[in-house]
Amino acid sequence: MKILFTLLLTLLSTLQGAKKPPPNVIIIFTDDQGYSDLSCFGSKTIQTPHIDRLAQEGRKFTSFLVACPVCSPSRAALLTGCYPKRISMHRHVLFPDAKHGLNPKEYTLANHFSSHDYATACIGKWHLGHLPEVLPRAHGFDFYYGIPYSNDMHQPTKEGDYIGFKAGRDQLWKNQNSTLTKWHTPLLENETTIELPVDQRTITRRYTDRALQFITTSAREKKPFFLYLPHSMPHVPLYVPDDVHDPNPKNAYINVIKHIDTQVGRITDTLRQLELAQDTILIYTSDNGPWLQFKHHAGSAGALRDGKGTNFEGGQRVPCVMWAPGRIPANTTSNELLTTLDLLPSLATLTDTKLPANQATHDGHDAALTITTDRPSPRQEFLYYTAQGKLGGIRIGPWKFLFGGQKKVPKPLLFNLQNDLGEKNNLIAEHPEITARLQKRAQEIDAEITQNARPLWGQFK
Repeated sequence: MKILFTLLLTLLSTLQGAKKPPPNVIIIFTDDQGYSDLSCFGSKTIQTPHIDRLAQEGRKFTSFLVACPVCSPSRAALLTGCYPKRISMHRHVLFPDAKHGLNPKEYTLANHFSSHDYATACIGKWHLGHLPEVLPRAHGFDFYYGIPYSNDMHQPTKEGDYIGFKAGRDQLWKNQNSTLTKWHTPLLENETTIELPVDQRTITRRYTDRALQFITTSAREKKPFFLYLPHSMPHVPLYVPDDVHDPNPKNAYINVIKHIDTQVGRITDTLRQLELAQDTILIYTSDNGPWLQFKHHAGSAGALRDGKGTNFEGGQRVPCVMWAPGRIPANTTSNELLTTLDLLPSLATLTDTKLPANQATHDGHDAALTITTDRPSPRQEFLYYTAQGKLGGIRIGPWKFLFGGQKKVPKPLLFNLQNDLGEKNNLIAEHPEITARLQKRAQEIDAEITQNARPLWGQFK
């Protein structure tokens, strides 16, 4: 009896001392979704009940920025925590004839979680280099399923890009079979093309199918996981499955966002069914603002100025919802300045997985306490780079300065975002000393980044 009692005490002590497995991490990264394209972010035309529920059970971040207003640089920054220029990924987007990509020597979110024994998967649009040497598995992911670049791009063997637009976007939407006749975009599994052209009608749903397989397998194997789910929608051309298709092209964008929302609901329902909700951190956001030139095939930045491709808030301030029951307080909103650059160090803290001591310089701040409490953000300044990689401006506190000489910014601009979120009132004349201070600081930070920039992989033509 005494021996049995001793064994029970030993077992109890072991269970009490056992470290709880680290939480799973899911990042859902949509493409060209505007700041106001969720009902929880003010949309009056798009109802997103599943994402709204995440906001009700988690926290909205209303001053969340991406590092560039176009795809490839923005994605590189999210995965590495570096300004794109620091890792030489700042010169616009990659096309199918590109011979370069994100350097596999860079430390990514996938490298980080893989080093801490997480299962890792990238399911969706990659756009950081389509050659085998720089596809996701070269960057720490165990598995990849998705398209290697934007859904309006063709393999180099197909003559010409954007040919589908000649028929008109409304006609493409009405004829959903155009996904197979007007486009020549590949679907890859790991490094192998498995479908050409990819049927874009079902791709959003199929990404989710694969994501659910990955989640379920990881749960069965009792292994924590990191899932990076960069949807290729709502980047034009827009497609949805035939069974949910609204033939009215005026509703095309609305239809696509609602379909994405349904897929988010499938993921969160599965997490709840598998009893993983309390052990998962989920982040929903977008790579840049809406591609406004495509009108009802594009989204809205609401009260923000402009959209994709610009350094105005509509180009780089994106909707962001973070959900982690028991970790992030429910039904809360934060207007603290946060960026995708901050996700790597913040998630390392939130998952109790330490960053390596010898990690190369990155530009993120550990904002774990800002995410989970009312602690002010450690980020007080942020550089804006143009879509072509030039220094565009800086934000310090509420003040935002943009250099002149750009297509949509012919002269320098100074805004106080606290009082003027729509960037309507140029305060250069009223505040020359603030203008000079911000301009000097932007140039100082950019000079350091330029001096210490690390090489990309391959040859930039």
